[in-house]
Amino acid sequence: MLEALRAWARRHTEQNRYSPVGVAFHWVMAFLVLFQLGWGFYTDFLMPGGDKLRAYQVHSSAGLPILVLTVFRAGWRIVIPGPINDADEPGWQANVAHATHFLFYVCFVGLPLSGWVMWSSVASPGPLQLGGVLPWPQVPLESLPTETRFAVLGAAERTHHWLIVLLLVLIPAHVGAALKHHFWDRHDVLRGMLPEIPDWEDPRTARQHKPREPRFPEESAAD
Repeated sequence: MLEALRAWARRHTEQNRYSPVGVAFHWVMAFLVLFQLGWGFYTDFLMPGGDKLRAYQVHSSAGLPILVLTVFRAGWRIVIPGPINDADEPGWQANVAHATHFLFYVCFVGLPLSGWVMWSSVASPGPLQLGGVLPWPQVPLESLPTETRFAVLGAAERTHHWLIVLLLVLIPAHVGAALKHHFWDRHDVLRGMLPEIPDWEDPRTARQHKPREPRFPEESAAD
């Protein structure tokens, strides 16, 4: 079974593309993360009350799937390695890319976990649900003294805050690097995550980027 799965994925990785499962993990998690960032900022501006509580419930319901998907995505990458593309060439750019991916995983695990602890540290605000459907247990903190629970809440809030800051740095850096690899370096990195791009648009057909030569005023006048 595992060998058949690897053989199926190899048909994609041999073309320097991620498997459809890997692509789905990437874009579903990207959507959830961007939604969580926007919804979290929206929730912070709400006045205390029922609307804010319901907004937090939506935030937690969308955050827990990120934790679950991260576990499955890591397992998938271990069992089914991704393709070796142009950006994997040895050098500082590959090292930065690997460090960035590691930090993304830290955020994808740390943010849901710290949010889970925050939710469980205060008086029960309502049931936790995975994706708003499946019941999810709270962290067993109810037996701790009130002072300890508030200390845990404060630590979880600080962790959550700084991981959001880290994520706000990583996302534009990741997007910028992908666009740079695609349009400037003419690498196949973005193509591997966008299987709908037809082959005739393969950026590898021109590996060396040639910027346009500047036009001098006298040349423009001659035209």
